[in-house]
Amino acid sequence: MNIHEYQAKRLLHSYGAPIAGGVAIYSAEQAEEWAKKMPGPLYVVKSQIHAGGRGKGKFKELGDDAAGGVRLARSVEEVVQNVKEMLGNTLVTKQTGPEGKQVNRLYIEDGADIDRELYLSILIDRTVGRPAFVVSTEGGMDIEAVAEETPEKIFTLPIDPIKGMTDADSRKLNRALKLTKDAAKDGMELFPILYKAFTEKDMSLLEVNPLIVMKDGRLRVLDAKVSFDGNALFRHDDIMALRDLSEEDEKEIEASKHDLAYVALDGNIGCMVNGAGLAMATMDIIKQYGEEPANFLDVGGGATTEKVTAAFKIITADPKVKGILVNIFGGIMKCDVIAEGVVKAVKDVGLKVPLVVRLEGTNVEKGKQIINDSDVDVIAADDLDDAAQKIVKAIKG
Repeated sequence: MNIHEYQAKRLLHSYGAPIAGGVAIYSAEQAEEWAKKMPGPLYVVKSQIHAGGRGKGKFKELGDDAAGGVRLARSVEEVVQNVKEMLGNTLVTKQTGPEGKQVNRLYIEDGADIDRELYLSILIDRTVGRPAFVVSTEGGMDIEAVAEETPEKIFTLPIDPIKGMTDADSRKLNRALKLTKDAAKDGMELFPILYKAFTEKDMSLLEVNPLIVMKDGRLRVLDAKVSFDGNALFRHDDIMALRDLSEEDEKEIEASKHDLAYVALDGNIGCMVNGAGLAMATMDIIKQYGEEPANFLDVGGGATTEKVTAAFKIITADPKVKGILVNIFGGIMKCDVIAEGVVKAVKDVGLKVPLVVRLEGTNVEKGKQIINDSDVDVIAADDLDDAAQKIVKAIKG
């Protein structure tokens, strides 16, 4: 689960991280009221959407010559004008895709005198099975570009989960980020704070880009991106309360209600598969034959007929879907359960696109019999390769 920047900053500040003063607003009237209370003379107006690249983004309604989704203002009047231009419009960034995201809230923040911009994140390093800091002196840039062009400028520090964050770890990060004097003192306090927040709140990613050294020599969290492990949210009612459903795909919201692992993609072939590995292989082979998957959907090993029916309905609700591939290898999951769910879903919602079904494993003959005895128009496939070729051929007519 993702949260907005201002929510992430409030959370980190509750642990003691230094942030600028700021307020989330939903109207130009609120913007004027709160900006007058801020010290000025420099303000920052930030679009709040669940996507990066906001500063370089463009609003669909304003044209390419307009300023991006993060703007500086030097008066209350300029703050209000920016808010009127940004609020309610659609911001397109590298991470939103061409459709963009509507900006429903903004964050107005005190400006900062920046001396240096640094990069810092904490994530789970699966190569060592530990949380790890990833830091760089090249803050404010896409870390992917830094990793590709100047990988020597990235420093990774795994943290022993038994010992936790030590002073020695903090000193290593200070050296990697070339922090001295007051900034180094702040680092000794800040790095353990961030690690504590990461572990206590079951975060999957904590990214501060940039972490700045101000001209007075002190550190400040200037931007923050936080994602949480969805499997641990049952422990954190306070985090669940921060969820913004308007930022999530409606199909993904519906899938979560049925405990389905679903991620919407940009392709045209809907996929329903059991098992994450098989789902990835299914998407790969669709691409191999020249088309794109419309989703990742893992119904899991213990799905019921009702769960399969819900999954099928979610797939067919996507207007981009031109064909559907059901690929089931029955182990714990039984092929007859999948077949019953598919038949029920087709009867409930109708079928307006080609459907290819590949069944193999537990109760496969029962599953095939259920489909054969129904009046559902299904293209049967013998194996995954055969299924991929048939669905691609079918949507091409």
